[in-house]
Amino acid sequence: MASPVATRPDSGRDRVPRTRRSKPIPLLLLLPGIIGLGISFIIPLLWVARMSLNEGGSAGAIIETITLRTYVEALTDGFTWEVTLNTLQLGALVTVITLVLAYPVALFLTRTTSRWRGLLLALAVAPLLTSQVVRTYGWMVILGNSGVVNESLLSMGLINSALPLANNFTGVIIALVEILMPYGILVMVAGFGRISQELEQAAGSLGANAWHRFWRVTFPLSLPAVFTAGLLVFVLAISSFVTPALLGGGRVFVLATEIYNQAMLTLNWPLAAALSMILLTIFSVLVALYLRTIRRFEF
Repeated sequence: MASPVATRPDSGRDRVPRTRRSKPIPLLLLLPGIIGLGISFIIPLLWVARMSLNEGGSAGAIIETITLRTYVEALTDGFTWEVTLNTLQLGALVTVITLVLAYPVALFLTRTTSRWRGLLLALAVAPLLTSQVVRTYGWMVILGNSGVVNESLLSMGLINSALPLANNFTGVIIALVEILMPYGILVMVAGFGRISQELEQAAGSLGANAWHRFWRVTFPLSLPAVFTAGLLVFVLAISSFVTPALLGGGRVFVLATEIYNQAMLTLNWPLAAALSMILLTIFSVLVALYLRTIRRFEF
């Protein structure tokens, strides 16, 4: 009778130390990012939050205290509510127009099999290579009273006087849509690429035409990417300062420009900080709504 061969039991003792030894490595890799985030975001945010609890004195003086009077002053001022509503209206209009224009472009770039697809995608996002300041100045030249659009329409006899396209809400919306559209296209292209075309083929095999395949299959599956792109565009639109300040001509008041005016012109830093925290609160509410909404579309 053969004697059984003794084997060493497979104990987890050897594996556990290796696992534990491997944990500090990812933590060390995260350390530079955590430090950078703390220096560039968390510490300034805490400073702004603390500043908002102070009071603004005369001639730019800051009264060191801990009070909510600055918030009360901001929230009871009718102009603050007007500026907040202008900001939300601007963000909503820019987001809707951007998504409507970017959706078909992103869908085409996702579905096309042309060898020029890479070039077309590069052209769609190429405006990101130019700063927002330069692009805003470009729109000032295009939309101004003596700009390309008005001069062309006047020379063709289509209008008798220059259209008010700049130094107003309309011009800011036009410019922001063009500036933010590449972001929407990029996000939706990435999201649309995850949609399986086999589902559309299955719907087609069951007799659904092209419109029903899009409306019943493609569009619902694309909504998570649309919501993500919409959130990104909306946040960038309501936090934009350069375009409303330059193209608005001092007539478009949003939270970003009002924060600048309070900090740099009025020298009321506590009020500027309070308005910044209000804007951050809007961001936080939007992100919370986005996370709650996106869960409904998880498959």
